[in-house]
Amino acid sequence: MKELEVSGKTVDEAIQSALEQLGVSEDQVEVTVLKKGRSGVLGMGVEEARVRVILLPVANEKADVVGVAKEVLGGLIKAMGVAAGVSAAQSPSGELPVVLNIEGDDLGILIGRRGQTLGALQYIVRLIVAERLKMWVPINVDVAGYKKRRYESLENLALRMAEQVKRSRRLITLEPMPADERRIIHLTLSHHPDVTTQSVGEGEMRKVAILLKKH
Repeated sequence: MKELEVSGKTVDEAIQSALEQLGVSEDQVEVTVLKKGRSGVLGMGVEEARVRVILLPVANEKADVVGVAKEVLGGLIKAMGVAAGVSAAQSPSGELPVVLNIEGDDLGILIGRRGQTLGALQYIVRLIVAERLKMWVPINVDVAGYKKRRYESLENLALRMAEQVKRSRRLITLEPMPADERRIIHLTLSHHPDVTTQSVGEGEMRKVAILLKKH
């Protein structure tokens, strides 16, 4: 089980730093706040926050995972008063991740602005399933194929912006995005010969910057 202790100006900053070092999202870890930190007065008595982050074990078999995940998501949707069904897409090999798709009419409420509601719903499902199974399960939640279309759009955006950076030789910063969408930009351009990417900003304002590689 991988464990990491990280300091930062705030608890949130320390957690974000640990997640980036591990290359995981917050629902894949167990976080313990060791020290909340304090800002001090006139620069005196400043103490950094410190957290311990433990990487949860990953499920390697579907077994009851699909059933538990569908039950959890179905229960959440019902509690929200939304009439919809949940289907699970399983690969022929039966390997993870679990892909759950919500199907029905007028499901925009489950997507939200820029997919924020959908992202929150997926996060909650992962947390509840992880708590029940005592391990992290890579669960992807989609609504009528929205996420697939959005990811394809982000891949095209990344390639277009990379070409623009290459031509103008100037850095371009994209709009704020949730972690899974930023990851799509990073992955799409990870092997690009001329540009590289980096995340900048904090919290909901975190975004991806695309810049020229230093040769």
